[in-house]
Amino acid sequence: MTSRMPLPGQAVRGSATGRPEMALLDLLGRRGTMRLLWELRDGHGQSFRLLRASADGMSPSVLNARLKELREARLIAPGEAGYTLTDAGRELVKHLKPLGRWAQQWSELLAAAPAALPVDAPALKRASAPQAAARPRSPTP
Repeated sequence: MTSRMPLPGQAVRGSATGRPEMALLDLLGRRGTMRLLWELRDGHGQSFRLLRASADGMSPSVLNARLKELREARLIAPGEAGYTLTDAGRELVKHLKPLGRWAQQWSELLAAAPAALPVDAPALKRASAPQAAARPRSPTP
Protein backbone atom coordinates (compact mmCIF):
# COMPACT_ATOMS: atom_id res chain seq x y z
CA MET A 1 0.00 0.00 0.00
CA THR A 2 1.56 3.26 -1.05
CA SER A 3 0.24 6.58 0.07
CA ARG A 4 1.49 10.09 -0.30
CA MET A 5 1.39 12.18 2.82
CA PRO A 6 -0.54 15.41 2.25
CA LEU A 7 1.85 18.35 2.43
CA PRO A 8 1.14 22.07 2.64
CA GLY A 9 1.80 23.72 -0.70
CA GLN A 10 0.92 20.63 -2.73
CA ALA A 11 -2.45 19.61 -4.09
CA VAL A 12 -4.42 17.55 -1.57
CA ARG A 13 -7.93 16.10 -1.48
CA GLY A 14 -10.34 19.02 -1.62
CA SER A 15 -7.76 21.68 -2.49
CA ALA A 16 -5.61 22.26 -5.53
CA THR A 17 -3.59 24.87 -3.63
CA GLY A 18 -2.59 22.67 -0.70
CA ARG A 19 -3.28 25.30 1.94
CA PRO A 20 -1.89 24.09 5.30
CA GLU A 21 -5.33 23.59 6.88
CA MET A 22 -6.48 21.56 3.87
CA ALA A 23 -3.37 19.38 4.00
CA LEU A 24 -3.99 18.79 7.71
CA LEU A 25 -7.65 17.94 7.16
CA ASP A 26 -6.64 15.52 4.40
CA LEU A 27 -4.22 13.80 6.77
CA LEU A 28 -6.68 13.71 9.68
CA GLY A 29 -9.47 12.46 7.42
CA ARG A 30 -7.61 9.33 6.42
CA ARG A 31 -8.94 6.08 7.78
CA GLY A 32 -7.59 5.42 11.28
CA THR A 33 -5.57 8.63 11.71
CA MET A 34 -7.80 10.26 14.31
CA ARG A 35 -8.11 6.95 16.15
CA LEU A 36 -4.32 6.64 16.40
CA LEU A 37 -3.97 10.19 17.71
CA TRP A 38 -6.72 9.45 20.22
CA GLU A 39 -5.02 6.26 21.42
CA LEU A 40 -1.71 8.09 21.91
CA ARG A 41 -3.19 11.17 23.60
CA ASP A 42 -2.33 10.09 27.16
CA GLY A 43 1.43 10.16 26.55
CA HIS A 44 2.06 6.46 27.09
CA GLY A 45 4.02 4.75 24.34
CA GLN A 46 2.24 1.98 22.47
CA SER A 47 3.69 -0.78 20.34
CA PHE A 48 2.39 -1.62 16.88
CA ARG A 49 0.55 -4.63 18.31
CA LEU A 50 -1.07 -2.63 21.12
CA LEU A 51 -2.09 0.14 18.73
CA ARG A 52 -3.62 -2.40 16.39
CA ALA A 53 -5.63 -3.95 19.23
CA SER A 54 -6.66 -0.51 20.56
CA ALA A 55 -7.76 0.59 17.10
CA ASP A 56 -10.29 -2.22 16.77
CA GLY A 57 -7.94 -4.49 14.87
CA MET A 58 -7.07 -2.03 12.10
CA SER A 59 -5.41 -3.95 9.29
CA PRO A 60 -1.61 -4.05 9.49
CA SER A 61 -1.24 -2.40 6.07
CA VAL A 62 -3.49 0.55 6.99
CA LEU A 63 -1.82 0.88 10.39
CA ASN A 64 1.64 0.86 8.78
CA ALA A 65 0.59 3.51 6.25
CA ARG A 66 -0.93 5.78 8.92
CA LEU A 67 2.05 5.42 11.26
CA LYS A 68 4.40 6.26 8.39
CA GLU A 69 2.36 9.35 7.47
CA LEU A 70 2.14 10.52 11.08
CA ARG A 71 5.92 10.06 11.48
CA GLU A 72 6.56 12.01 8.26
CA ALA A 73 4.19 14.72 9.53
CA ARG A 74 6.24 14.76 12.75
CA LEU A 75 3.15 14.14 14.86
CA ILE A 76 4.35 10.82 16.31
CA ALA A 77 7.74 9.24 16.92
CA PRO A 78 8.85 5.68 17.70
CA GLY A 79 10.74 5.15 20.92
CA GLU A 80 11.75 2.47 23.39
CA ALA A 81 8.26 2.45 24.91
CA GLY A 82 6.57 2.41 21.50
CA TYR A 83 4.95 5.17 19.47
CA THR A 84 4.25 8.46 21.24
CA LEU A 85 3.04 11.90 20.23
CA THR A 86 5.70 14.50 19.50
CA ASP A 87 5.40 18.05 20.82
CA ALA A 88 3.60 18.96 17.59
CA GLY A 89 1.28 15.95 18.01
CA ARG A 90 0.42 16.95 21.58
CA GLU A 91 -0.23 20.51 20.41
CA LEU A 92 -2.54 19.21 17.66
CA VAL A 93 -4.51 17.08 20.13
CA LYS A 94 -4.84 20.12 22.39
CA HIS A 95 -6.33 22.09 19.49
CA LEU A 96 -8.72 19.27 18.59
CA LYS A 97 -10.37 19.34 22.03
CA PRO A 98 -12.49 22.46 21.29
CA LEU A 99 -13.63 20.78 18.09
CA GLY A 100 -14.69 17.80 20.18
CA ARG A 101 -16.71 20.07 22.49
CA TRP A 102 -18.38 21.69 19.48
CA ALA A 103 -19.16 18.26 18.01
CA GLN A 104 -20.79 17.22 21.30
CA GLN A 105 -23.02 20.33 21.26
CA TRP A 106 -23.86 19.67 17.63
CA SER A 107 -24.78 16.07 18.44
CA GLU A 108 -27.05 17.19 21.27
CA LEU A 109 -28.67 19.80 19.03
CA LEU A 110 -29.40 17.21 16.35
CA ALA A 111 -30.75 14.74 18.91
CA ALA A 112 -33.04 17.37 20.45
CA ALA A 113 -35.00 18.12 17.27
CA PRO A 114 -33.69 16.20 14.28
CA ALA A 115 -36.59 16.89 11.90
CA ALA A 116 -37.28 20.51 12.84
CA LEU A 117 -33.70 21.76 12.78
CA PRO A 118 -33.36 25.09 10.95
CA VAL A 119 -30.40 25.58 8.64
CA ASP A 120 -28.86 28.30 10.83
CA ALA A 121 -29.44 26.74 14.25
CA PRO A 122 -29.00 29.48 16.91
CA ALA A 123 -27.41 27.13 19.43
CA LEU A 124 -24.60 26.28 17.04
CA LYS A 125 -24.11 29.94 16.22
CA ARG A 126 -23.71 30.74 19.91
CA ALA A 127 -21.30 27.83 20.38
CA SER A 128 -19.04 28.95 17.55
CA ALA A 129 -19.50 32.73 17.65
CA PRO A 130 -16.33 33.68 19.63
CA GLN A 131 -14.05 31.74 17.31
CA ALA A 132 -15.72 32.96 14.12
CA ALA A 133 -15.59 36.62 15.16
CA ALA A 134 -11.90 36.49 16.08
CA ARG A 135 -10.76 34.89 12.81
CA PRO A 136 -10.53 36.94 9.60
CA ARG A 137 -12.12 35.45 6.51
CA SER A 138 -9.78 33.69 4.14
CA PRO A 139 -10.35 32.80 0.50
CA THR A 140 -11.98 29.49 -0.25
CA PRO A 141 -9.62 26.53 -0.59
